[in-house]
Amino acid sequence: MPVTDPRELERELAGLRDALSALETTVGSTFLGQKELVEELLCGLLGGGHVLLEGVPGVGKTTLVKALASALELSFSRIQFTPDLMPADVLGTRILEEDEHGRRTFRFHRGPVFANVVLADEINRATPRTQSALLEAMAEGQVTVFGERLELEQPFFLVATQNPIEMEGTYPLPEAQIDRFTMQCLVRLPDLDGLVQVLKHTSERAAPRTKPVLDRARVLRLVELARAVPASSDVLDTIAKLVLTTHPTRPGAPDEIRRCVRHGASPRAGQALLWSAKARALLRGRLHVSLEDVERLAAPCLRHRLVLGFEGQAAGVERDELVRAAWAKARA
Repeated sequence: MPVTDPRELERELAGLRDALSALETTVGSTFLGQKELVEELLCGLLGGGHVLLEGVPGVGKTTLVKALASALELSFSRIQFTPDLMPADVLGTRILEEDEHGRRTFRFHRGPVFANVVLADEINRATPRTQSALLEAMAEGQVTVFGERLELEQPFFLVATQNPIEMEGTYPLPEAQIDRFTMQCLVRLPDLDGLVQVLKHTSERAAPRTKPVLDRARVLRLVELARAVPASSDVLDTIAKLVLTTHPTRPGAPDEIRRCVRHGASPRAGQALLWSAKARALLRGRLHVSLEDVERLAAPCLRHRLVLGFEGQAAGVERDELVRAAWAKARA
């Protein structure tokens, strides 16, 4: 049973705050100069969702996920997506084996999706058939292979990466699969000071091996505690208004939304924003969701769920600007 008494939550969280702080520090010490991005990734993990990392080559997307996996005492696998990758390469397949008596039997060999932290590197390089192999795993925490339903061990945290500037030889993710990602996190170039830190850190000596700071049991408990963080009716009302305001046909939608957006965010977007805001409150050591949590994570949770119309695409409108306009309207 989840803990709902704030006093019990406070007592239990007090014993986990040091571990949470150590996790954030450990990942941040490997992936330098991107504190906000580290926070978003941890919110995705503790919120029980999945994250899509988008950035040009060389900005450290894979490094970030590996740093997180090293800081957690969880199983980790990496899938390099290529055009010839098949669903069986992701989910697993049956292998015919023969014993010492000559009897032949099929044994299911589990694929790399059977891990707690899965890195789907360059996910848009695989065909839609292979991309869709992850849908059931992301939505239900299970896979169906040869008619058999197999549960994935929890926590199951999928982080996918993609390069937004290289379109040749890629298969853009369909909206239905993009919507399965709790957040889309943009991995941008570091500023001058951040880049100097990266160059200094990576050129002096080999980085020491990261020691895990959280085991599986405590990660599962933190996910459960995050879901139990209370949210006020004002927070719930604001999230609902924000999601509805992203739809161009809704009364009161901002002019930017009406002009540039073809389809707005889904109800799943509201769930993702609420769960992520709860996780951020937990990270910050609070036992309630604030509107600042919601505002901070509104863009990562909504930007990939806005489908632009012709005018929005032609004008090159930034989705984050549309989210900000929707937020201003929802809070008006």
